[in-house]
Amino acid sequence: MEFDTVILGAGAAGLMCAGRLQGRTLVVDHARAPGEKIRISGGGRCNFTNLGTGAQNFLSANPHFAKSALARYSPRDFLALVEKYKIAWHEKTLGQLFCDGKATQIVDLLLAEMAGAELWLSTSVIEIGEGFRLVLEREGQRQEVRAKTLVVATGGKSIPKMGATGIAYEIAAQFGHQVTETRAGLVPFTFPEGRFADLAGVALPSVVCAGGKSFEEALLFTHRGLSGPSVLQASSYWREGEEISVNLFPGFDAGAWLLGEKKTSGKKMVGTVLGQRLPTRFVETLDLPKGPMAEQRDSDLRGLVAGLAAWRLKPSGTEGYRTAEVTVGGVDTKGIDSRTMMSKSVPGLYFIGECVDVTGWLGGYNFQWAWASAVAAADGINVDAR
Repeated sequence: MEFDTVILGAGAAGLMCAGRLQGRTLVVDHARAPGEKIRISGGGRCNFTNLGTGAQNFLSANPHFAKSALARYSPRDFLALVEKYKIAWHEKTLGQLFCDGKATQIVDLLLAEMAGAELWLSTSVIEIGEGFRLVLEREGQRQEVRAKTLVVATGGKSIPKMGATGIAYEIAAQFGHQVTETRAGLVPFTFPEGRFADLAGVALPSVVCAGGKSFEEALLFTHRGLSGPSVLQASSYWREGEEISVNLFPGFDAGAWLLGEKKTSGKKMVGTVLGQRLPTRFVETLDLPKGPMAEQRDSDLRGLVAGLAAWRLKPSGTEGYRTAEVTVGGVDTKGIDSRTMMSKSVPGLYFIGECVDVTGWLGGYNFQWAWASAVAAADGINVDAR
């Protein structure tokens, strides 16, 4: 069978690309249903984009690579598509847009847009030969397919239980492309010996810093370590063996506050006063000075809050790809045209979405990269086909 374009991967990027293509298109995926990660995203409501999306919200060996695609297909463009299908949505904090209903509405939108393309699910790629000759296995039968153009949109390694594999990196290597180091991103930190097990479920505002990057959002203690938006964000910048810094008094002069409390609430115990700003269960784990506030030296009180505003912690690791929302790293952008997402060395070969070394922050940025990179590739393919 011959197609103009074969797209490997029926996720966000692959489906979006198929919906923009002209010519005969085939989308292939080994999963039993399309858009599996879309379905579970945003707590089942899909955080489909972020109004504040810019290249600064992404990690890449080349921080400029994403600019072209993101500039040509904006969050407002995808929002217009959402509204075209009359999907109700709402904005949460920090520009995050979610469906009012179910995430499956986004999957249905994408399937409707690619109505002219064929979709083969439960189909495995056995071999990719020269001239984009593919051997596929479907329903126990092997079938050969040829394509003028091949788009790799198979994602990264995150959440293997959803079917994630590293096939994109294998395909890239087969065609002579480099792959940068990959690691789990947007993932909880783990600590040895259940260090925070007694605090599991406790959440509080924080600023978490790793790799020179800081994020101010909620922190959540878990049985295995630390999670929450601020931790997930910082994890993408963390390297094994490094410390992280946690500020439990974000945007607040805790030192001045505690000294003020000493004057006005001198009879109260230090833990009682700290409990006004921090969760009681957390305060109970601290090694606090004995006696009432009035008996404490100013320098000791300043030192106490300074330690909580610059709390140094060394994770033993992360929960890995098992729970990671994204894969940091991927197909090296040096070998890809940023305007079209086409290989610079293999005409007709494209890489889009998460498999590329462009990784977004938490909050809808990775979906916007999927949409934008898919549109860049589709527009490039359509121009070449004319």
